Amino acid sequence: MANKYEMFSVHVTEVEQATPQIKRFTLAREDGAPMPAFTGGSHVIVQMQGADGSQFSNAYSLMSDPRDTRSYQIGVRLEEQSKGGSAFMHQQVQVGTRLTISSPNNLFALDPSAGRHVLIAGGIGITPFLAQLHELEGSSTGYELHYAFRAPEHGAFQEQLASGPHADNTHFYIDSLDRKLDLNALCAGLSEEAHLYVCGPKPLIDAVIATAAKAGIAEHRVHWEQFAAAPVTGAAFTVVLAQSGVELQVEEGMTILQAIEKSKAAKVECLCREGVCGTCETAILEGEAEHFDQYLSDDEKAAQQSIMLCVSRARSARLVLDL
Repeated sequence: MANKYEMFSVHVTEVEQATPQIKRFTLAREDGAPMPAFTGGSHVIVQMQGADGSQFSNAYSLMSDPRDTRSYQIGVRLEEQSKGGSAFMHQQVQVGTRLTISSPNNLFALDPSAGRHVLIAGGIGITPFLAQLHELEGSSTGYELHYAFRAPEHGAFQEQLASGPHADNTHFYIDSLDRKLDLNALCAGLSEEAHLYVCGPKPLIDAVIATAAKAGIAEHRVHWEQFAAAPVTGAAFTVVLAQSGVELQVEEGMTILQAIEKSKAAKVECLCREGVCGTCETAILEGEAEHFDQYLSDDEKAAQQSIMLCVSRARSARLVLDL
């Protein structure tokens, strides 16, 4: 059911301060062996352990050239309300640091049926597109990149985009200079064979989805990715663990995974805690889920056969799980 990741050790070979809030990390195997192959839009799970024993696990998009498997590169933004992962990467990781990462998985690949790719990035959301741009080099399929950020100093990797092979296809939007991205115009002018891809803050993703729907763009032509757990909202509900018969109350503001861990009722593997890795996928035996993950397809969510315990909640008052 759940995706099984291969976990392996890497060391950090380079750290670059790309903006005041974003660092680029280069990761490689210590024995020099090639990294697992990946495609543009892929992510890895990075596991970190502090000197005090604290553990963190975050998903990060691969931003390097998929054709070069000597190393991986990831971009990490220092979050203002960091749960620990981004702060650890910025404050404790340096050249030589050893980390454990997963094999790549891709939930945000370019759709081969698209006649044109329209990429929309906000802030750190630029990272998966950097890998995809390598794939688009020399492609017969047209593409364009629209990259929005708050101020010139926050536009990570803009110099390489402005001077590289994708310069003619890249458009920059800078809030502080009053250069705004007009989503209505962009969606209204979209050709019928074009697909939209958006990665960045939730307000940008929501705006693109809403504007595309208003413009009559079919849902299957709109692709999005965000590595941030959905806010835990909704009324309390009961979860029954069928294998043990244990019943748990999942309070408002708590995830199912947190309720299980707090009660120590079962052992659940979860690498990302953001609804993207699939490792905590669990079968639903009774009841309906309110899905907030990015791992399951729309058809899989509608089938109500499984749930991601780290982010999704119950739509019914009672949910029976195969745990």
